Order: sequence, then C-alpha cells, then structure tokens
Amino acid sequence: MRYQKSVSRFYFVINKLSAYLCIRSFFSLLLIVVLYGCNQSSLQQYIDSQQRDTKHSLRDQYRHPKETLEFFEVSPNLTVIEIWPAPGYYTEILATFLKDQGQYIAAGFGLTAKRTPPWRKKVQTTYNQWAKQNVSWLGNIKIVELSIPERTEIAPVGLADRVLTFRNVHNWVKGEYEQQMFDVFYSALKPGGLLGVVEHRAKPGTSIEEMKLSGYVTEDYVIKLAENSGFTFIGKSEINANPKDTKDHPRGVWTLPPTLRLKDVRRDHYLEIGESDRMTLKFSKPLYRPN
Repeated sequence: MRYQKSVSRFYFVINKLSAYLCIRSFFSLLLIVVLYGCNQSSLQQYIDSQQRDTKHSLRDQYRHPKETLEFFEVSPNLTVIEIWPAPGYYTEILATFLKDQGQYIAAGFGLTAKRTPPWRKKVQTTYNQWAKQNVSWLGNIKIVELSIPERTEIAPVGLADRVLTFRNVHNWVKGEYEQQMFDVFYSALKPGGLLGVVEHRAKPGTSIEEMKLSGYVTEDYVIKLAENSGFTFIGKSEINANPKDTKDHPRGVWTLPPTLRLKDVRRDHYLEIGESDRMTLKFSKPLYRPN
C-alpha cells in the first residue's frame, strides 16, 4: 500500500513538473516570437522613414533592404561595420536602426591614405559632412578609414558582430587587393560573427580579366576569397537576383541603372532591366580556427 502511494506521488510530481515545463516553454517561445516581430517591424519603420533620400528609397525595389538585412541576421543591439558605405544608402537604414542599442561603424575611403584617388576622397568628405550634419537623426556614427595597404584596421580584433559590404567586391578585384580586404573583415569580426556580401553576379566561368572590365564577379570567386581568409560559407539567397540582366552590356554593369553610363542610348531598355543581378552570400567566422 505504501509502495502504491509512493508511486502515485511520484507520477503526480512528474505530471506537475511536465505541465510547468510545457507552460514555461510556451511562454518562452511566445516571447521570442514577439521580440522577433518587434525587431522586424522596427526595421521596416526605418526603411520607410521620410527622412531618407528619395533617390535611395526608389532603389528599394531592386535592393530589398529588409529581406537582405534579415538574411544577414542584423538586430538592433549589434555592432555592425559597413564597408565603403558612401553615398549612404544603407547608412540611412542601419545607423538609425542601431542608434539606440547597437553601434554602426562606417569603414570608408582612406582620406589620409596616399593611394586613395581624389574622386574617392571627395566622395568620402561629402559623406563625412553629411553624417555630421545629421547626427540627431543618424546617431553617432563611427567613421574609420579602410584603404589597402595603408589603412587596414577598421576595428579592434574581434569587435564586430557583422561586417557587411554591398556592391564593392568588383572594385577590389580591379585594384588587385580583394584578398587583403577579406582578411581585414575576418580580423574585425568576433568568433561566430557574420560577413554579408552583396555583389554583381557574373556568369560561371567568367575570367578575372573580364570581371575587372565588366564589374560582375562570379559567386565561386567570392566564396573562394572568403574561405581563403578563414570564413565558413553558410549559404546564399536569391533576394537580389534579376533574371532580366543578361550581363553582356557595352559598358558593363555601369550600363544599367542607377549609373546609366550610356545616358540616353537605349535608356528605356536598360531601365526596364533594372539594377544588376546580384549574389547575396553569408559567411561566418568560426568559433575556433585551428593553427
């Protein structure tokens, strides 16, 4: 009789404990869903801001900022470094999104680097002035210099949660310092941090020389660069794909909007195509890297 009571009591305790754990798990899951929903709705709020440059907002249909930043797992409490952000399309979104809880770092052209051409210094000076004039909106953006080989420390080693670069890799390929750039990103990220890359996508098998001329880079080459620096390739998204882009334009990727290098020549045709077909790739810095 005593044995049966002990068994009954045991099962009673187990059932109560199971019920408690189920309720706790339910509310924990509910909290995660609510917090995630708040995070994403707030991101859309900054994308929809009336303070953004109208020219930038018009590019949203091609660049899909909400979906792209969600894929890169950006949340408002992170330290995020954007590479060569001028003229500020993503700065308007990221800086305001991170303003209260996180930190936005703009790794721009090297104003004090000898190898930085005058036109880039002019672009960077304009960007810096704009950021300073809009500090009440953008927050205290930290602006650092990034120029190979002179200015390569964009943050203390292992500081950043995310490093993001949008449509820049082709410039580094042309300058023949693309591998060094990925090395810089690896150093700046903390273990477990993510690197997000958006780039004009070349057809598979495109040569390096053709990449330099056209502004399109193959996915395989970008993945190779990242892995050479120590990154692990996590995956890709077709968020920024454009099947209309034939990638055989007379002035390369700059034939398409927003540059429209041919000006009025077949302008309507290129506007119909829209901005380039783009890869969207995500990499992680391993928690441990063997020697």
